[in-house]
This record gives sequence, structure tokens and C-alpha cells, in this order.
Amino acid sequence: MGRRRDADRISVRVDTGQAELAPDPDRPGGWTLLLDGAPQSHVDLSDPTHLEFEYVRRLAAATDLVAPAGTPLRVLHLGGGALTLPRYVAATRPGSVQRVVEVDGALVDLVRRELPWRPDPRLKVRVGDARAVLAAGRDAGYDVIVADVFAGSRTPARLTSVEFATEVARVLRPDGWYLANVADGPPLRYARGQVATVRELLPRACLVADAAVLRGRRYGNLVLVAGRQEPPVAALTRRAAGDWFPGRVLAGADLDRFSAGAPVVRDSDASDSTPPPPGIFSVRR
Repeated sequence: MGRRRDADRISVRVDTGQAELAPDPDRPGGWTLLLDGAPQSHVDLSDPTHLEFEYVRRLAAATDLVAPAGTPLRVLHLGGGALTLPRYVAATRPGSVQRVVEVDGALVDLVRRELPWRPDPRLKVRVGDARAVLAAGRDAGYDVIVADVFAGSRTPARLTSVEFATEVARVLRPDGWYLANVADGPPLRYARGQVATVRELLPRACLVADAAVLRGRRYGNLVLVAGRQEPPVAALTRRAAGDWFPGRVLAGADLDRFSAGAPVVRDSDASDSTPPPPGIFSVRR
């Protein structure tokens, strides 16, 4: 198959902005979903285990390590995009029951039409508000909750508070795990606050990110893994170190120092996550 060009790009107005589906010139089945110019997802329709974005590989590594390989899980995905991680879980843990919550119904329709996922009656997508759906969830209903919610390029304030984390902890099983994509830049005030806030309810945690991001040198994605038992730090460290773009894991005393002094975020003072620097996405595929 020849290399695809910009002429193959699909641009559609959806409920939350201008969505674009850009073909990956290097992978015949690959597509990147952008919303108002910000990359949201990358999927490979021919290989759901191919994960282009490094933070998604870190989320996937966590889902690989929280239970024995191949064991089906009950997973709640807050934020849908192009369903990259749900497709991955369906492929690597057959039989998993997954619920995906996406606020943008027009975006769901676009992805279903142009980037259809493999039929699976256990994978259901619901159009709705992430926090409202979480609040309606039953106690201890999920093994894993994944939060990857962005309005444009920022996480809404209502998904950053201790009240939100309380609902997450309630809906998780006692041995369950919360995985969150946290985007931030220097001086990492938002990320430190999220670690402090989530650990109020789920105290055993670690943070996975590029070393330059963790040192506060540039904007990027940090993956928070939190639960009521010790996370698989050693295995996550090996996976992060062996990635195409090696990362680091903060845990234990290092994580304590990272979030030391950061105030717990409450609904009354919550704000949207840190906006990315201007032009950061202009050269990203």
C-alpha cells in the first residue's frame, strides 16, 4: 500500500470542537484523532496492541501488571477518544467487561463509523458525563478505572477533586486500581496536587513519566497508578525503562517528596488542568 497523504484526512465538527482523523503515513491501519488540533488518540485498526503514544503505553503497562496475564478484568474508562486502551484490553484480556464513558456523542459516532472497533458484546460505550456516570456506579464494581478525560487539551476541574476521588474509590473493588493520565508542565503544581488528592483515598501509588517531565523541565503526560495495596513498582520500572522513550517511576519516599506540601484539591477550589504551551502540538503527528 502506498503512503497516505493529507488528502485522506477526515475533518468533522463534533460536539466539543473540530475533530480530525489523520492517517498514519507509516502504518497502513494507523490513524490519529485530533480535537481542535490537539492529539487525542492513535489507533491501528489492524493491530490493537500497537500503542503509538507513550503515555498510553504506560497505562497499558499498568493494566498488564495489575493482574495475571490474560485474566479478564472489569474496566471503566472515563474518556473514550478513539478507544485505544479499550481495544488493547479486549485484545490482551479476552472476556474483559469494559464500559467506556465519552461526553461527545458526535465523536463516538465518528469513531464508530470511521474507526470501528472489533465487535465485542462486553465492550459498551456510553455517551455521558464522566463524573455523573461514576456517581451512579455501584460500589466495588470495577477492577480498574482509567481516567483520560480532556476538554480540548485540559482535564475539567470537576474530575480533579477529592470528592471525585472519593467516588472513584467507592466504585473500585478493594484490590482495584485507579489509572490517570495527568498532563502538566513546570512547576508541576497540578500534578503534585493530583497525587496528594488521590492518595487521600487510594494511598498506595506511583507516578510514571519521562524524566524531563518529572524534573519539571517540559510539559508532558504523567501516569498516576493508585490503589489500596502496593503497586507493581519494580515491574513498571522495567517496562518504563525499556520503552521506546524511556521513563522513570516515582514511588515511596520519592513520591512523598514529590507531593510534599501540595494541598488536597476540593470541588470548591478545583480548576482545569494546566494548559499546554502554545504550539506544542504543531509538530506532533
